[in-house]
Formats: sequence, C-alpha cells, structure tokens
Amino acid sequence: MRIARIEAYRVELPLHEGSYKWSGGNSVEIFDSTVVAISTDAGITGYGEVCPLGPAYLPAYAAGARAGIAELAPQLIGADPTQLGCINRLMNQKMRGHPYVKSALDVACWDILGKACGQPVATLLGGRFGDDFPLYRAISQDTPDAMAAMVGEYRSQGYTKFQLKVGGTDAHCVETDVARIFAAAKQLQSGDILIADANTGWTQHQALRVADAVRNVDVYIEQPCRTYEECLAVRRRTARPFILDEVIDDIGMVVRGAGDQAMDVINLKISKVGGLTPARQIRDLCVALGIALTIEDTWGGDIATATIAHLAHSTPPDLLFTTTDFNSYVTVSTAEGAPQRKNGRMATSDRPGLGISPRVEVLGKPLVSVG
Repeated sequence: MRIARIEAYRVELPLHEGSYKWSGGNSVEIFDSTVVAISTDAGITGYGEVCPLGPAYLPAYAAGARAGIAELAPQLIGADPTQLGCINRLMNQKMRGHPYVKSALDVACWDILGKACGQPVATLLGGRFGDDFPLYRAISQDTPDAMAAMVGEYRSQGYTKFQLKVGGTDAHCVETDVARIFAAAKQLQSGDILIADANTGWTQHQALRVADAVRNVDVYIEQPCRTYEECLAVRRRTARPFILDEVIDDIGMVVRGAGDQAMDVINLKISKVGGLTPARQIRDLCVALGIALTIEDTWGGDIATATIAHLAHSTPPDLLFTTTDFNSYVTVSTAEGAPQRKNGRMATSDRPGLGISPRVEVLGKPLVSVG
C-alpha cells in the first residue's frame, strides 16, 4: 500500500459558549482547524486533525499547520502509511521540528492502518480498558462566582473533574485567582476533582503566593509558570499535587521531569508531541513509571476527539487522570461516528481505524492537494 494523495481542509469551529478565555488575557471565539486526508493506491483513506489554540498558546498556528503540510506532503507520496515508525522517521528527516505539522499526518496513517487490518486504533494502541472513561470540563476564565456556578452546571451534565482557567494580568491577579479556587472548591462534592490551570500565566513569585494561599484546599496545580525551572521551584515548595503541561513537549522532558520528581501528572497533548506515534511512546513510558496522564490535544472537533478517545481508552484506568471531549464545546460537527459524551464519560468506536466518516459538505474544497 502506498500514499497516493494528501489533502488538507480548513474548518471553522465556533464555540457554544461564545468564547474560551485563559491566562494572559488570551481568548478564542472561533477555532481554525485543519483536517488532513491521506488517500492510498489501495482505496483506503485516513483522516487526522490539528487545531492549535490560537497563535499565542504554543509555538504553533493554524496557517502554519497547513503551510507545513503542503511542504511535507510531497515527501510522503509513495510511502507506505502502515509503517508508522518509518513514516515518522521520514517526516523528521524531511522537516526539523514543527511536531504539530506532522501530527495530523501521523494520525491519518493510524486511521489507514486500522482500516487496513480491520481493527480500531485503540486496539492497535494496546487494547480498550473497560467500557468507557471519565472526562474533565475546562471552565473558561471569568469572575470567581461565575466560574463556581459553572461547576454546578457541568456537574449536571455528568462531569466530576473541573479545570479552572486561572492566571491573570492585573495587579490583583493573585487575589482573584485565589478567590476563584476557593469559590469553585466550595461547590465540590465527594469524589470531585479540581484543577487550577494557569497555562504558564503566573510568574514564580505569584505561583508561590497562590500555592501557599490554597495549601489547605484539595486542588491540583497545573503548569503555573512558563519555564520548567520555574515550575520545578514551585513544585518543591508546595504539597499540592502538580501537573506539567506546556513544557512536556517530547519524551526527553518526561524523563527529565521523572528524574527531578517534578510532577505527579502530565498533560499529554497529541499534536504538541507530533501525533499518536510519539504520544503512545510517552504514554507507555508514563505508565511504566507510574505517572498519571491527562490525554488530550490543543483543541479540535470530531476527528481530534476520536483520536484522543482511542489513546485514552487504551490507557490503564488507574493512570488515566482524565481526558476531554472537544467536540461538545463546538457548534460544528465535522464527522459522523465520533465519540459522544454520556453522563461525563466517553467511549471509543469499535469500528476500524478512528471509526469516523468526515462530513464532506462541511470540509468543502481542500486548500492543500498533493499527489
């Protein structure tokens, strides 16, 4: 089997709640997503999706994804998409860095492999653990009372894990973030999980003030500062369980973090590390080391949600801290067959590959077509 054509489509994904706000005054109203289709000479087509959280979050942006795919695609024509290790080595040889560019291409090859052998991607990633798995809900940055109210709103939809977006820019941001955490914590019920995610938005001294102020609150602290060294300094001075996210961008950082005992949980974003192939390697290393994982991506619609679900469902439940259902945040459906939230939980399809069929009327015409 050989790759015959690679196409990339642009899809806008508006949000049900109008906007999504996080640290540093950043916000997004409409996500710019890229869907990749890889067609083979055997008549099998695989799909992947990459959707950066705007240009101000990570070193990735939507137009850059499509430009990178257009640059890399000619190098992949004629390659065997079922040979995932070879495909990834080829992509890394032909393009240094830019893992987010390679992610949707890698995922599309996994979709092809699953379809070719008649197995769901979750089976190829190790097998499904249980019938389903729990989800978390991100609570967009707002006033303390408004964010606390959303805990109750989302719990009514079945969620029990809540991620607060904290990390302000004004002179009173520490006090505001502490108030947000206390207000949300008051809404928790037995078994609920609360995470304060600063998305690198605190300086080290701000993070230390917040961590000290909430030392008696049952809350996880996620990626308080921009650099690994700053996060490690905060980690060593708080007893709150600690999650690293933005700095975990390859397997080497997991090894470093494990050696420093820098985290209890990592947030594994599939496109941030380059696709399912490197994400599986990181997942398996974390499982071997006993490090729990949040498994997700920067954002996306139905295809990204299906991809997340297959990696999450094939992760041992005791080490799957949580995962997410991005397709429930957005108003546009890009594919049939994508997993859907049911009472705060989700399950993968048992159909071959990712188990999805893109809605061609939503994709429109490709912006990139090679082959």
